[in-house]
Amino acid sequence: MQNLTERDKKHVWHPLTQHKTHPNMLALSKAEGVMLFDEKGNEYIDGIASWYTCMYGHCNPYILKKVSAQMQQLDQVVFSGFTHEPAVKLSEELIKVLPKNQEKLFFSDNGSTATEVGIKMALQYHFNKGEKRNVLLAFEEGFHGDTFGAMSVSGLSVYNGPFEEHFIQVERIPVPTKDNIGDILAQLNCRLEKENVAGFIYEPLVQGAAAMKIHDGKGLNQILELLKKHDVLTIADEVMTGFGKTGRFFASDHLDLKPDIICLSKALTAGLVPMGLTTCTEEIYQAFYSDETAKGLFHGHTYTANPLACTAALAALELLQTKEIQENITNIANWHQQFDEEIRNYPKVANTRQLGVIYALDLDIKMERYGNLRDKLFHHFMDQGVFLRPLGNTIYILPPYVISKRQMEKIYEAIKSAIELV
Repeated sequence: MQNLTERDKKHVWHPLTQHKTHPNMLALSKAEGVMLFDEKGNEYIDGIASWYTCMYGHCNPYILKKVSAQMQQLDQVVFSGFTHEPAVKLSEELIKVLPKNQEKLFFSDNGSTATEVGIKMALQYHFNKGEKRNVLLAFEEGFHGDTFGAMSVSGLSVYNGPFEEHFIQVERIPVPTKDNIGDILAQLNCRLEKENVAGFIYEPLVQGAAAMKIHDGKGLNQILELLKKHDVLTIADEVMTGFGKTGRFFASDHLDLKPDIICLSKALTAGLVPMGLTTCTEEIYQAFYSDETAKGLFHGHTYTANPLACTAALAALELLQTKEIQENITNIANWHQQFDEEIRNYPKVANTRQLGVIYALDLDIKMERYGNLRDKLFHHFMDQGVFLRPLGNTIYILPPYVISKRQMEKIYEAIKSAIELV
């Protein structure tokens, strides 16, 4: 009988994959805590929490227990015209930890749809007020998802190339640094005189798909302040950064200026089931609150506010606020700092950076984002029993909060040996 990898080839089309050059998929049979297990019994430490989702460990027993109980009570129901306890309870609990200006929650299915809803909110907000604003601002090299609105505001052409002629109107600005913020503000001032900018979408402090690039918080505050003066809605894409990864509940908590709209997913449901959320201020909600039906936000997904996903999110939010998880987040950040002191002066290391549990280093070597040398690094890590997914010459770590010091040390050792490899 053929193994799972061979059976997979017959019918399955995988994401972010050129199947002609990468035909073989590793077959996993189990996941528990920070560990992944393949069908041959090999073990791998999940050093990126499966794309920043399983922050409390795979198959977390507390979350599983809560979702299992909900599954026997109410599994799925249309959310248009109905409501249920898990969704309402989640809204109540999230509002307690979100930035204070957030008041309303709109449910969807994933990170891309969460940003899609945020984009629609910004455009229709001005439309409902009778203003013609059809331009969005976004950072260079930002990434906000793979649906069309989300792609439009993303700046990584490696993903977007074939579709760019179909995009909505977007203009890009550089991420702020201490050196360029004056130029950015001057250019923005001139640009905003046209009065057709509806919104600005940004990844606060860390650009994930751009290889964990970290930008200047003070400069970002200045950008947000200027945009608010011109009634440009600010949309914080916290799909990656949300729920503790930067050392605070949300990356926006590091900033003085709070966004009008926040997009959430990934760690929201602890990786157990898909869900997205777009939150906003009362002022934005009121622009849609009308006797005119057409002024409502007519966006919806079949699995909007799925009761199981809401229950998983509630359990995850409980865990995030425990003393144990908060201490673990602090510990991981400290371990990263200790590792950085050791690694940053290596001859082959060009740059290092860290925020909370996020750590990244750039190798001093040219490398394609999905090229052969990058693949060599990936397979080296897997041979060491560590799942890391380099982005070109950038190696990054974003581990589950439940990882142990011994497991982190194994990741660090794998990175040090990879540096010697190149």
